[in-house]
Amino acid sequence: MRIQDVRLRVCYNGRGDLGIEADVLVEGKLGRALSPSGASRGSNEALPFVDDSPDKTVAQFRDFKQRIVGHDAGDIDGLSALLREIDGTNNYSRIGGSLAYAVSVAAAEAEGNARGIPLCQVIDPKASALPFPLGNVVGGGKHASDLSPSMQEMLVVPIGAGTAAEAVQLNLAVHRNVGKRLSKMLPYPLGKGDEGGWAPGITDEQALQAVSESVAQVMDEKGKKIRFGIDVAADSLYDEKKGGYYYRSTKKTLSREQQISFISELKDRYNLLYIEDPLYENDFDGYATLHAALKGTLIVGDDLYTTDTALLKTGIEKKSTNAVIMKVNQIGTLGEARRFAKMAIDHGQVVAASHRSGDNEGAQLAHFAVGFGCAMMKCGVVGGERTAKLNELIRLSETLDGTLDNSWVNSA
Repeated sequence: MRIQDVRLRVCYNGRGDLGIEADVLVEGKLGRALSPSGASRGSNEALPFVDDSPDKTVAQFRDFKQRIVGHDAGDIDGLSALLREIDGTNNYSRIGGSLAYAVSVAAAEAEGNARGIPLCQVIDPKASALPFPLGNVVGGGKHASDLSPSMQEMLVVPIGAGTAAEAVQLNLAVHRNVGKRLSKMLPYPLGKGDEGGWAPGITDEQALQAVSESVAQVMDEKGKKIRFGIDVAADSLYDEKKGGYYYRSTKKTLSREQQISFISELKDRYNLLYIEDPLYENDFDGYATLHAALKGTLIVGDDLYTTDTALLKTGIEKKSTNAVIMKVNQIGTLGEARRFAKMAIDHGQVVAASHRSGDNEGAQLAHFAVGFGCAMMKCGVVGGERTAKLNELIRLSETLDGTLDNSWVNSA
């Protein structure tokens, strides 16, 4: 099925940041996608706009629109290759990564609408397995105010859930419990960060203790296994001038060796299942040290890889991680992200399809997670742009008769 028309516009995501939205028409059916944005971005991510201008990005589209019109909408890899060819750079600086994302995703969605199948089955016709929702219950770092914890996210994953709906309910229960617990600790109203996690003015370890206690209470009440973890977002903590990782909540700077020791201590103290971006993005060897030492834990690369297969290959060779984050807009297009996810899974990495802190009301992330065969879907717990993905996961569980499989936990 051929692309009949493409229209672009500048729109806003849930944080109020600008993005590129694409409408793609196939057989009279519409596909629509709006690019998300991240506050904490790896240096190797695709550049979102031409000369940092959304308006210029949209205006330049007329120069190559006719190369897109007429292309096979269902040829995900072919369209991704065409967009990369038109751009001609390694970071989409000439056409904008936000444009590449929006066009590639909207085209695949239009194909699915024209054929009467969900987007996830355009990505993989055999897709059916469902991911576990990985939910942010406490936010800090660049996702919240300077008074919040230094680490970017504290996350829960309900590995004992039997259905998608039950998994969502368990994450909500922990989120509510954490909120009540923190409200008793603080003399002021409790706020939230960009992704809907609570953003209290306390230290990282105080926040971790609160999450740990909430998880234990909800598990006791519901009789279901729940684990939790952290997204350190260590790039945001790393200070080249200080030569280490600066924790604003305690005003301490840790050397590389101290950071590795600190993360290891937290793993042991809180039995963490999941540790994302514990070190600076280029420290493949430091990641490997943690991976070798912390058995029973997922050492997760996000900024380390930025959904780039070349960087993933380095991490695989060095045994830096056993899990990865996949963000389509980091690399630019749906086809490139699919290749990354496939390489990761083929080499034993646990894959989590992730939202961005500046996300939108679209539900495509749930389809990415199912279509790519991801073990987890990281998308927050509350907020319209987060629950859009969670509700779609519940709908897909009915349509696909999919199952939740937590066997990936054993690979930690």
